Amino acid sequence: MAVDVPAVVVGAGVNGLGVARSLAVEGVRVWLLDSEANRPEMHTRAANAVTVRALHGEALVEELVRLAAAQFAGMRPVLLLTQEESVKTVSHHRERLSALYRFSLPTVDMVDILQHKEGFQRLAEKLGGPIPPLVHVRMLADLPAIEKLRYPVVIKPGERNIEYGRIFKKAYRVESASAGMDLIRRILMVMTDVVVQEWIEGPDANIYFCLQYLDGQGQLAASFTGRKIRSWPPQVGGTASCVVAPEVHDELSAMTARFFQAAGVIGMASMEYKRDARSGEFRMVEPTVGRTDYQEEVATLNGINLPYAAWCCELGRPFPAPVMRERPVVWRVRSEDLQSAVAQGQPLKQGYPRGGYVADALWRWDDPMPFVVQRLRRVVGSLRSRTSKMMGGSPAAGSKS
Repeated sequence: MAVDVPAVVVGAGVNGLGVARSLAVEGVRVWLLDSEANRPEMHTRAANAVTVRALHGEALVEELVRLAAAQFAGMRPVLLLTQEESVKTVSHHRERLSALYRFSLPTVDMVDILQHKEGFQRLAEKLGGPIPPLVHVRMLADLPAIEKLRYPVVIKPGERNIEYGRIFKKAYRVESASAGMDLIRRILMVMTDVVVQEWIEGPDANIYFCLQYLDGQGQLAASFTGRKIRSWPPQVGGTASCVVAPEVHDELSAMTARFFQAAGVIGMASMEYKRDARSGEFRMVEPTVGRTDYQEEVATLNGINLPYAAWCCELGRPFPAPVMRERPVVWRVRSEDLQSAVAQGQPLKQGYPRGGYVADALWRWDDPMPFVVQRLRRVVGSLRSRTSKMMGGSPAAGSKS
């Protein structure tokens, strides 16, 4: 039975698709917003797709106001975000938007602190969180400080930056201070916000995450703990495949809730950890606040529907006690998981639990169009590329899949 108050999900991609499917399975009507009308995920049957001008900034605020007036007069839908820039925008315009939508966010200052890697570092140190040492580099004069770190290290931007993303990888593992300085000098020409942190030894399978929803009073409403199987690119990339990790749930769920409750966090929140291969101890990697995680749907597939928990809490309704699946479910982005497996010389199913079920991020029998559209776009792109090569030209604009 469909429920009365809809949900608005900002940002498609596999993240938004998973959120839309999680809500739709509980009968919640979903509106999925994205600035790219032709994204494969916008063809899901789980949501009404709406194209907007932007997913952040004043343009997003105007689109949300317009949508509320046109579709949801007096209803105040539940607002769920999937991207950091959207969180920043909604956080800084919360007074205007809270009259039109239901959502929970930490204070403006806390959102800003936790969205920046150095801000999180200092807060984690203050609260006694298990986090590796970090150096923040804003100018060339800061470079000598990285020599004091233990190598290898990971180098990445302090926060998301469009120009950085166009030129550099998400993160770099660096083996020496001299190599690190060379890389940072190049990055500083693009952005003056770089962090250098001691590397936590261990494979991708040592990376864990705890996804949570805390209600308006900071009480834990739902919690799920998972583990990566592979990342793409390996070691420094996003989740390519992951699975439930019940063996460490009690430890990581308690550690995560303590941190967020001490920081005054409410709403969607998650923490990534890595088990240090040398000591066996968990180390904090990075938090996410105000939005769902890329692999959020793995929780729903394994019995913990966090988007629905958010919907229930925002409406003051009880969230039904979750029931974990008997068979573990692997969530994967097949193309990225395959690339990662090939790059590491692994069989595709290496690391998958025996007796488990595999769910593709795009393909579902009851919602096939996101996968079909993606495949068609790739075929068309490949044909255009071949035709262009045969004619001695360059690939047509827009042929990238």
